[in-house]
Amino acid sequence: MDIFLHEGQSIVDADDHRFQVVAAGRRFGKSFYAAYRLYEAASHETKVRTDGVEVDLASEVVYYVGPTFKQARENLWEVMMDMGQGLIQGVRQNEGEIRLNNGRLIRFKGADDPDSLRGVGLHFVVMDEYAFMKPSVWEYVIRPALAKAEGGALFIGTPDGKNHFYDMWMAADQGKDPKSGKDTTNWKAFQFKSAMNTHISRKEIEELVEGLGEEARKQELEASFAATGGKIFNHEMFPTMECPHPGEYVIACDLAGFTNAEGKNRSKVVLDDHAITIARIHEYGWHIEKIIHGQWDVRETALRIVKAWRDYGRCAVGIEKGMAKNAVAGDDGQSGYLGELMHKYGYFTVKGLSHGNTKKEDRIKWALQGRAEKCQITLEPDDDLPFEDKWVGKFLSQAVDFPNPLAHDDLIDSVSYIDQMADDVATWGITLIDDWTPQDYEAGY
Repeated sequence: MDIFLHEGQSIVDADDHRFQVVAAGRRFGKSFYAAYRLYEAASHETKVRTDGVEVDLASEVVYYVGPTFKQARENLWEVMMDMGQGLIQGVRQNEGEIRLNNGRLIRFKGADDPDSLRGVGLHFVVMDEYAFMKPSVWEYVIRPALAKAEGGALFIGTPDGKNHFYDMWMAADQGKDPKSGKDTTNWKAFQFKSAMNTHISRKEIEELVEGLGEEARKQELEASFAATGGKIFNHEMFPTMECPHPGEYVIACDLAGFTNAEGKNRSKVVLDDHAITIARIHEYGWHIEKIIHGQWDVRETALRIVKAWRDYGRCAVGIEKGMAKNAVAGDDGQSGYLGELMHKYGYFTVKGLSHGNTKKEDRIKWALQGRAEKCQITLEPDDDLPFEDKWVGKFLSQAVDFPNPLAHDDLIDSVSYIDQMADDVATWGITLIDDWTPQDYEAGY
């Protein structure tokens, strides 16, 4: 196969990381490069794993996954047909299947139908426009299927705000595993502007630039992850500092949903991020001491809540009402895994936090905007925390992007629930009452 790659494509092709995350502008040549990588992967018949075992790839499939099956075929089928002349033994277009002369299979799939992705061993996969897929498709379906052959993956697409594609790219760029946050040599991130494609004339690029606004240009042509939020918050609204004011701690938990894992005797697994905010309520505002965030199952989630309660003086705890709260603490707030841990470490009352039948955007705005404009919400520095525990940067990023529907908001949503917890803290009222001494007890003033 006689293929000419331009400079940007060649940089990725020369890299040997197992998982590559490529953010690229429009017209970079993503489809062409994806097709090349699919054929390149399917040309191999055996592979030697890192443990020295040689794996026969005859039964291992190569996948091209788009947001939907229809989009996958529209994006790449014709490119694959043109590029694969002389390599293809047969095709089943309606099923999205290409069989090569060596017997290897390349299959087109849609991420919107996870069940269709199951049941095979994978040698290599291209996840095209990953920003528009549910992250669970990679984590729970594709990633396990790559295990036997120690298969690789190419995530490639144009940024679409600061969503899970952004999170993956950022982790890979820092040499971290996107799931665990631990150092790894498996992941690598790349970022390319549209102009890297030397097959497109400079005049064409200039015309594309002229036809787009600044935000669209950054995202579409420069592969920037700049999200188009509502500009309700900015960094300056949330000063990072050590808090000099005494106060009372409270904990507010915004828990993600859980779902039953496959198989018997399996705990429930989390669908999205949890966020546990520890805040100090004082007479001048709120000081966010820490936000514990991550993806944990029910037992681990309950354990982290109890640990936070113990670490911060056995303070008041609130959890958003709903199925996630019931999974962790039961309807009464003192059963389930949380109840088991209370029996060991001590009992406390869990306040059910309510969304009040208001939209999340309104709830967050009403709880935080006024205080943030007056800099009444301060953040404890997290410089000394390990990478996986850092939260300040993530909170600020979510705040700046809010209310972009493509960006995460789990941390700021958790902080917004401090508003309901603060109602139970009498710090301000007690201070004012204690400082007032009537001059005439009979008159009362």
